[in-house]
Amino acid sequence: MILSIDVGNTQTTIGLIEDGEVRHRWRLKTDRDDTSDELHARLRDFLGLRDLSLGFVDAAAVASVVPVLTTMWRIALEDALGETPFLVRGGRDCCMPIAMPYPEQVGADRIANAVEARDTYGAPAIVVDFGTATNIDVVDGSGRYRGGCIAPGLMLSASALFAHAAKLASTPIEVPPAAIGDTTEHAIQSGLVLGVAAQAEGLVARIRSQLAEEADDIEARTAALTCPVIATGGLSRIIGTATDVFDEVDMNLTLRGIWRIWQHHNA
Repeated sequence: MILSIDVGNTQTTIGLIEDGEVRHRWRLKTDRDDTSDELHARLRDFLGLRDLSLGFVDAAAVASVVPVLTTMWRIALEDALGETPFLVRGGRDCCMPIAMPYPEQVGADRIANAVEARDTYGAPAIVVDFGTATNIDVVDGSGRYRGGCIAPGLMLSASALFAHAAKLASTPIEVPPAAIGDTTEHAIQSGLVLGVAAQAEGLVARIRSQLAEEADDIEARTAALTCPVIATGGLSRIIGTATDVFDEVDMNLTLRGIWRIWQHHNA
């Protein structure tokens, strides 16, 4: 089985993948002060919870947006497995053309999302990843990574609101009963949760329109206007209940994308 590790700014997700399917999945808080020994110990603990050991792991692949933890995970996995893990990077072959002037600047998780979206749902496709930031990643009709959008994530917006508006207490992140909030709590939920959903709807519509304008024929234009939209990330299930813009909520998209890029390099 292959360890697939997605190191985000707020949370790290670990998946144990067999035959392209995530068999086991764990989440932990991303802590930039973690040492390689601490990560090694946590990995052993997670596996032990499922009556597994490092002996079940054949290799590992990591997509990280936190440089200091990229190093720590590399060392931890070298110690744990006796070999260097594969690191997903925008500047190396990721089995997808990156139609951007500076591919090395693209986040590894965004590339993984795009690769897996193309291979699972087809091209063109749009991925909306709800994490620390809300990332939208676009695969065009030719199967190329075209870029996308980066916006403050839901929890970042909520934290800023609560920190700078003294009278607004912390509010549960839930879908409100209606867009017009009849209490302060419902009004906050409407602005935060429905606001993020509306942002996704608006950006997806603009992206589909741009892809359609760039299309060469009627068939390609139709495909652009109706291309699948996939939600992923920690808050995708909540946002997914507030809008019908998503064709699929796929919580394991990034983990499978990391595995798929690793597989490409080890075929």
